[in-house]
Amino acid sequence: MLLAVDIGNTNLTVGLYDGEKLTFLSRLATDTRRTAEQYAAELNQIAALEKKSMTSVQGAIIGSVVPELTGVIKRAIFFLTGCVAKVLGPGLKSGLNIRIDNPAQLGADLVAGAVAAVHAYDLPCLVMDLGTATKISVLDEKGDYRGCTISAGVALTLSALANAAAQLPTVSLEVDVCPAYGTNTVASMQAGIILGTASMLDGLCDRIEESLGTPIRTVVATGGLSGSIAKHCKRAAVCEPNLVLDGLRIIYEKNQPAIG
Repeated sequence: MLLAVDIGNTNLTVGLYDGEKLTFLSRLATDTRRTAEQYAAELNQIAALEKKSMTSVQGAIIGSVVPELTGVIKRAIFFLTGCVAKVLGPGLKSGLNIRIDNPAQLGADLVAGAVAAVHAYDLPCLVMDLGTATKISVLDEKGDYRGCTISAGVALTLSALANAAAQLPTVSLEVDVCPAYGTNTVASMQAGIILGTASMLDGLCDRIEESLGTPIRTVVATGGLSGSIAKHCKRAAVCEPNLVLDGLRIIYEKNQPAIG
């Protein structure tokens, strides 16, 4: 069994793999004040509720964009499993050709998501990651990472709007049908935020496709809010919320010693 952990700015996502099959998934709040023991205890309790045992884990890998928590989670994993987790970064092979100005600056979440997309989908491919930030990764026909766009995340935008305007509430983003404009405050905010983000994503995808000079064959949506937004985009997207975890699993396997 393999334990894969994606440490994001908002959530810490944990997956347990039996081969290629994801058998356990949990999300914890990212909190840099918590100790390794606290994270280990909470994760152990959650796994027990799902009748999963961490003692069966034989390997682990971490992808992190929160450096303060990387060592904490690495220790928590050791407490739970006795395994020393691999950390996605320098010294770990990803197999991804990163063609940006400074490849070392590319976040672990973007690397892992790109690796999984290259492995599973037709190229060229765009990966829309809707988390704390909204990001679009660009993968060309060879599977090379060409760059990305970064903008404020949907939840961050909503929070800023509600906090800055006294008469505007926090609204749900979970709507199946979103009119182009609203006739009340909540519906108006949903139209602006949900359809505004979807339109931005559609427009950026069009511009990226034009810049690449070749048709985009696949668009993949991932991240905590991918299901809420991607369905409102005009450009069809495959929704894969566990793309980053799948990429971590693939990278872990790439760094295992050859047998025979």
